Amino acid sequence: MIELKNVAKNYGLSALGLYSESAIINTGEIVGILGENGSGKTTMLKAIMGLCDIQYGEILIDGRPVFEQYDRMAFITCEGSYFPNMTPYEYGNFLAEFFPSFDMDRYWNLIKFFDLDYLKKIKTFSAGQKAKLEVSAGFSKGAKYILMDEPFLGSDMFTRRDFLKLLVSDFREDETILISTHFIDEIENIIDRAIILRYGRIKADFYIDDIKNQGKTLADIMTEVKKVLSKSKT
Repeated sequence: MIELKNVAKNYGLSALGLYSESAIINTGEIVGILGENGSGKTTMLKAIMGLCDIQYGEILIDGRPVFEQYDRMAFITCEGSYFPNMTPYEYGNFLAEFFPSFDMDRYWNLIKFFDLDYLKKIKTFSAGQKAKLEVSAGFSKGAKYILMDEPFLGSDMFTRRDFLKLLVSDFREDETILISTHFIDEIENIIDRAIILRYGRIKADFYIDDIKNQGKTLADIMTEVKKVLSKSKT
């Protein structure tokens, strides 16, 4: 379980990342962290991962501080953490040495699933292929908490479609996934829950099944949040 307790993060005197926000994310959930650019999505994920200092509040992973749980967490971004001069084969061997819980079988299954050439230099890959490699590595580190910050920004629709197939077929019940993305229509049928951020605040937090029972879509809720905020300013 991930617990955020009154977490605040400011960038300088004017830029706000998160404003005293609290949330509980249960084990086994796939959660979409949604919102416009500058809403606080990346700040929230980096704070949970321990990649940025927070001014106030506390973040706990299974009741323990983040820095005690690094070996149980993976962070995946469109920027990638691979070594461009390596091949996927070399990169996999490196990760296996660096991460004691690295699952080499899962890594190779994902490399095959994404149809990546394991002997080709990573620097020669397309943006979509690099994104697939990053996902393959992130999902194989043995982490129980997988945080994804716009992992397919700039990638083609086929890359995103392959990833959605992966989530459906390869997701393990003891894993928890947080994914920040702009492609809400594509993930609506994959995520269990959505947290919508705006101006550093959590403006909505709900389960997808609940809004479906109301006859609404994820896009409908996003629009409603914008309308409520617009009215509050007038």
